Amino acid sequence: MPIVITTAQQVLLFTYLCGIFLSIKVHLKQMLQHIMPKIDLDALYLKIIHILQESAKISNAELAQRIDLTPSPCLSRVRALEAAGVIKRYVALVEPISVGLPISVFIHVALERQIDRSLEHFESAMQDQPEVMECYLMTGDSDYLIRVLVPDISTLEHFIVDKLAKIAGVSNIKSSFALKQVKYKTALPMASQLRGATA
Repeated sequence: MPIVITTAQQVLLFTYLCGIFLSIKVHLKQMLQHIMPKIDLDALYLKIIHILQESAKISNAELAQRIDLTPSPCLSRVRALEAAGVIKRYVALVEPISVGLPISVFIHVALERQIDRSLEHFESAMQDQPEVMECYLMTGDSDYLIRVLVPDISTLEHFIVDKLAKIAGVSNIKSSFALKQVKYKTALPMASQLRGATA
């Protein structure tokens, strides 16, 4: 039996889909504005990025030696990468278990309506939560996927019940525990870029 969709339902569906596409377009534009490099990343720049991703504490003298450059222009290139936002910051990567944060949880969050105001409100709320390590706007059944680190189940319960569920516009929450971290890395995969730059 064919499914009959009324004109009103068609309008609602069209409006909903337009809202989704508009939100994705806005967020993609914002992402591209932040990640597009403002300098021409030649082979030397890419080598510097590759090395600093593996060891940001390397001295400028050693870095210059590894890329076959003198220290002064090497440092100028590093500063240029920093100024352009290609290198955002330098951090220490801490083992979560060693500081009492053994529980990693992935949480799918669905909103009542995917409109700009709701998206901005939720994203602003996530920025204020120290437990939230990552937050992504998603396609599919859920609107957001977040990863939280907590010391115990009671802290997780407090986060979900007293913080996440009380954010205006949140309609559904589904959580999954990470039993084992099989792979985790922070260095971006630069192999193909390096091959292309040196070809």
